[in-house]
Amino acid sequence: MKKTIGKNVYDTETASVVKKSTYGAYGDPTGYEETLFLTDDGLYFVYVNGGEESIHPKEAIARISKVKAEKWLKEHLV
Repeated sequence: MKKTIGKNVYDTETASVVKKSTYGAYGDPTGYEETLFLTDDGLYFVYVNGGEESIHPKEAIARISKVKAEKWLKEHLV
């Protein structure tokens, strides 16, 4: 997925995966995934996608600061 926010392009195909977390099994309508990415320019973003009954029923990208990325990573180190 690719999204432009402001003047920056966030692309899951070209950015590096820092950490991926999945919840539920594949095909589970309440299951979802959250992936933290880092771009070559040092920008962080989170990609989310999930089942129709999950907290992320649609594919989305959200940019986050380095501080929030570090907090997200600590919360998802399971």
